[in-house]
Amino acid sequence: MLKLKVQDMSCGHCASTIEKAVKTVDPIARVTVDLGSSTVTVETKADETAIRDVIRSAGYDNEKLAA
Repeated sequence: MLKLKVQDMSCGHCASTIEKAVKTVDPIARVTVDLGSSTVTVETKADETAIRDVIRSAGYDNEKLAA
């Protein structure tokens, strides 16, 4: 499980964009977005760097949090 703090995430469109981006790397990933705390939790077997990079490519800076 990967838990990320994602800056500038403020609406449902942001959440959808991030979820779609993650699913390009791992179509079966479970993505949970919490807009209130600006966190994204990803349950995946994909490489952490690939997940973080694709979220960054979608326009959202992120940092890893302790799970």
